[in-house]
Amino acid sequence: RFNWSELIPLRLWGRTLGLQTENSQFLLEGMPFRIFGGSMHYFRVPREYWEDRMLKMKACGLNTLTTYVPWNLHEQERGKFDFSRNLDLEAFIALAAKNGLWVILRPGPYICSEWDLGGLPSWLLQDPEMQLRTTYKGFTEAVDAYFDHLMPIVVPLQARGPIIAVQVENEYGSYAKDPNYMIYVKKALLNRGIVELLMTSDNKNGLSFGLVEGALATVNFQKLEPGLLKYLDTVQRDQPKMVMEYWTGWFDNWGGPHYVFDADEMVNTVASILKLGASINLYMFHGGTNFGFMNGALEADEYKSDVTSYDYDAVLTEAGDYTSKFFKLRQLFSMIIGQPLPLPPMIESKASYGAILLHQCISLWDVLPSLLQPIKSEFPINMENLHLNDSSGQSYGYVLYETVIFGGGHLHSRDHVRDRAQVFVNTMYVGELDYNTVELSLPEGQGFRQLRLLVENRGRVNYGLALNDQRKGLIGDVFLNKTPLRNFKIYSLEMKPGFMKSLRHTAGWSAVPDYFVGPGFFRGRLWIEHQPQDTFLKLQASPGWEKGVVFVNGQNLGRYWKIGPQETLYLPGPWLWKGSNEIVIFEERTAGRIIQSVDIPYLGRTQYVD
Repeated sequence: RFNWSELIPLRLWGRTLGLQTENSQFLLEGMPFRIFGGSMHYFRVPREYWEDRMLKMKACGLNTLTTYVPWNLHEQERGKFDFSRNLDLEAFIALAAKNGLWVILRPGPYICSEWDLGGLPSWLLQDPEMQLRTTYKGFTEAVDAYFDHLMPIVVPLQARGPIIAVQVENEYGSYAKDPNYMIYVKKALLNRGIVELLMTSDNKNGLSFGLVEGALATVNFQKLEPGLLKYLDTVQRDQPKMVMEYWTGWFDNWGGPHYVFDADEMVNTVASILKLGASINLYMFHGGTNFGFMNGALEADEYKSDVTSYDYDAVLTEAGDYTSKFFKLRQLFSMIIGQPLPLPPMIESKASYGAILLHQCISLWDVLPSLLQPIKSEFPINMENLHLNDSSGQSYGYVLYETVIFGGGHLHSRDHVRDRAQVFVNTMYVGELDYNTVELSLPEGQGFRQLRLLVENRGRVNYGLALNDQRKGLIGDVFLNKTPLRNFKIYSLEMKPGFMKSLRHTAGWSAVPDYFVGPGFFRGRLWIEHQPQDTFLKLQASPGWEKGVVFVNGQNLGRYWKIGPQETLYLPGPWLWKGSNEIVIFEERTAGRIIQSVDIPYLGRTQYVD
């Protein structure tokens, strides 16, 4: 039995020893300690709900919170740093301390996490020679500048705060392109004042390649293979064993199933890990949401982008509700801790606001002249290298490439579309180009016509060896009848708040016709009489919406796509107002007229993780 009631951050303010390792166990201020951790990412959860999720962690029996730090949100444009509002890392960590949780910080710079480019800013890819996650000068200079801003926030939250350990990079053993890189990251942390215990984190296959001297190696897995924890002894002797990521569920890709992981199998594995004397971190305790365009992607045999929901079939749902996993774990942890746990907080009720009518629309083609200034270029330019955002390029969203053609014929992308292009002649939809479809037939016509390619960045790959190849938009020439297209007008459709605000006031909005073919914007109002509550927006009403993005009161909720599995988008109550709420939808193809606000999410047909 372990009684840690005295080992909480506010009682050990100004501690001197911190977390140490001694003879295969952790010591915290000299007292034996086991890490019962859970992952929750501040950037995936509305700030108003941070404390609720932390209280649920405590009620489950956890003593430690782990979080990644997403560089690409904190430095969206090179040299401009944002640690405010939902990105207020200092406030998040202080709140963890207030609620009796220690913190293991995972500052990257790379975080994986099913997050666009593993948390690395896309502007790094402006350099054609860029070698991410190596000691390449262009990369380390950018990391140094970022750490120079991040670490002054983090360092005071060590002895005078709840941070007890800091992770050096993330799963580098699965990348391992530069033997000097982990040494560089470790020094970058130490030189800026990190004094707490350092850790690394890898799966079994990458474990021996991700080590760095002076950091405790930890392991990530879902199934406890025989001898897996003992394998840690082969890379470091007489050290405490820690599972940094015990995967409580799994993430989903567009076009696939909604993965679930059996609750009893999960809890039995956690019990086995603890019986072996190891510490554990549940990845995820609460997954949250990939709001906006921030989802990552996989590229193994083929490119697959991640869905908007990061529910993960975790211990708490995407909206922070309890699952059977929560109560089974609470029972397990309470038996081990041997003292009463705090009562679980009441769950917030969800609202079903019913049908929402989208009463006005405007075609993308009508928006172009008034709201967007094109960049003119003889050659196609990839998204990251567009001269925008103080020379930081475009990170997310869509790019429209427009050129003039004479006649029709054979259009070939040479696999230069990243990730998906809708092709139009004037305003007539012709087809799509993507990884699987690289050629189209363009109809013949009289005179000069506009050829338009609306290219979507569906999310950059966040794991594996292809990180350097994640430039988006048109990454090379597209050919018509074997001749490369030239003389483009390029429109950036990043759909940032400023653009959405201008869109609201632009002329040209009209009543939605019986049949509308996109791309275009739609808007409607949701009227709420009482205190707003969480809800879920369902777009699969008939005749349905096909593919696009939803904005509520200017907040980008993320993408929807009829191929599933996800059918509802989470809309947090704090983002709604009492009274009138503006809903704007960007639909790529065919639109409906209504969307539904429902009180139950539907994340798709389920499939158990093998």
